[in-house]
Amino acid sequence: MNGGADLGGMMGFGPVVDSAEASALDPLFHADWEPRVLGMIVAIGAAGKWNLDQSRFARESLPPADYMRFPYYRIWLEAAQKLLLERQMITTDELEAGRMISQPQPIRKRLAREDVAAALQAGGPVDRPADRSAGFAVGDNVQTINIHPESHTRLPRYARGKAGVVTAILGFHVFPDSNALGAHGKGEDPQWLYQIRFSARELWGDDCNPRDSVTLDLWEPYLERG
Repeated sequence: MNGGADLGGMMGFGPVVDSAEASALDPLFHADWEPRVLGMIVAIGAAGKWNLDQSRFARESLPPADYMRFPYYRIWLEAAQKLLLERQMITTDELEAGRMISQPQPIRKRLAREDVAAALQAGGPVDRPADRSAGFAVGDNVQTINIHPESHTRLPRYARGKAGVVTAILGFHVFPDSNALGAHGKGEDPQWLYQIRFSARELWGDDCNPRDSVTLDLWEPYLERG
């Protein structure tokens, strides 16, 4: 979707600043509440009530003004609350009270403390066995489609309707656009994933350095013959 997360090529936000602030707990966090949010996200994600792409869509579909002003882990927290409410795992009364009021829903899995390190190391692989040949080869000229879906997509707005070249075939992977729709889509619907190189001038015009380029990982449904 064209939400607050799709900022590529937009102007007026200033330079990216490397903050020197860090909490006493860990240099990766800027406030003491942030590690707790990360821990909650890992724990509730293991319950199996949503997938990776649904969680991404929950974050990017926050109101753009909120997405841009919230710190990183506040975005994760707001999205988690949204998912928990949508799946009736919590209620608004429980959020306001800060405690459980109604009986909890059954969940598929609990993540025990001693299993966290192994779970994080294992990750969530999204490569799948291929059931057909790749439609494009390295060196092929391609054109991205021009779409503006209201749901999740990994094709950024600045790269739609643009010409590029296939520089690598990355395998057969879960298609995020469908996976984010859950029961309303085609499920994982795996597709071939490619590395596509675009010239900076193709993306942003003749004022760009002709030697600059941008490389994106894009799924086959985003691509047409160039």
